[in-house]
Amino acid sequence: MADVTEKNGFLTWLAGLGMFVLFEVAVYYLLRFATSGLGESNQLQPENTIVSNWVKTVVFLLLHLLLLVVAVLVLSNQLPRRYRGQLMGWFYLSLLMGFVLLIPLFG
Repeated sequence: MADVTEKNGFLTWLAGLGMFVLFEVAVYYLLRFATSGLGESNQLQPENTIVSNWVKTVVFLLLHLLLLVVAVLVLSNQLPRRYRGQLMGWFYLSLLMGFVLLIPLFG
């Protein structure tokens, strides 16, 4: 059996980065639309509570995780074996991006 751990080139990494950015932008706008009815738009109201914004945060993170896991499962079956090594690195980075995307969501 041939060695399947061959090094990926810079263009492969750049293509992965491009797909990662496209995925995160698409997921952000989709989830922003899906959670638009949740939470308070004006954070500085005197009667504002954390509960509605907490619900929006949890729903956003859970849906982001769901879409991420579905994407990884689909890609792990569709990508050639030599490119699958990059997939887990982008997965972990996307897990962190879920929390980073909360900043523009409430900003």
